[in-house]
Amino acid sequence: MTEPVLDDVNKQIIERLQHDGRMSYAALAKVVGLSEAAVRQRVQRLLDGGVMQIVAVTDPLTVGFKRQVMIGIKAQGDLRKVADALAAVSEIDYVVLCAGGFDILVELVCTDDDHLLDLLNDAIRSVPGVVSTETFVYLKLAKQTYAWGTR
Repeated sequence: MTEPVLDDVNKQIIERLQHDGRMSYAALAKVVGLSEAAVRQRVQRLLDGGVMQIVAVTDPLTVGFKRQVMIGIKAQGDLRKVADALAAVSEIDYVVLCAGGFDILVELVCTDDDHLLDLLNDAIRSVPGVVSTETFVYLKLAKQTYAWGTR
């Protein structure tokens, strides 16, 4: 499969969908100056190529989850293997290898503190290579956006 080209039209499509993921192909076509069929094909190529996803984003604290956290992890050995093991945990939404005070950052949402304790103890600290963790509890989600466009 060839990599999708991010020409100006694809960038416009992405930016419009970041503002309104439910925008119709017809409306997108009018904005970018192509036919509806051409826009549909471009969107499908962007999705198939992993360039973008179209999803509903929620604030977990408003839909029944009581605890959202970021966990900084210090690890040893092959960080990619540690990150892959953490990414396999369904409750972990975000895994990033990084430089600085931590080797890996993960974000997760939990139903309550007991659920968080179970995940920390059984699913995160038990991963081979995890040396230590530091948990940052979210008190309130003040901003969450994915509208950075295609700069």
